[in-house]
Amino acid sequence: MPYYTYILYSDSLGKFYIGHTGDELAERLRRHLSEHDGFTGKAKDWVIAYFEKYDTKPEANARERQIKGWKSSKMIQALIEKHSPAGPEHPDL
Repeated sequence: MPYYTYILYSDSLGKFYIGHTGDELAERLRRHLSEHDGFTGKAKDWVIAYFEKYDTKPEANARERQIKGWKSSKMIQALIEKHSPAGPEHPDL
C-alpha cells in the first residue's frame, strides 16, 4: 500500500497544511473538506498543491515532519513550484 506526504493550500486562509496518509489522496482531501473540528475544518477550499509517494508510513511521516520543520512558507512554495509542471494554481504561491 502506498503512503503519501501532501501539502494542501487554502486560498481563503492563505495557508498551507502538511500531512501524510495511507488513504487515497482524493479520499483524504474529502475528509479535510468535511465538517470537523481542527485546522482544515476552518476552510472549504483546500486543494492538493503537492504530494510525494512513499512505500512505508515511516518514510511519509518523516518527510511530513521535515517539511513542517522548515516553518517557512517560502520554502514550501519553492518545493511546489519546483515540482509543478504548470506552476502553482495560486498566483501568490
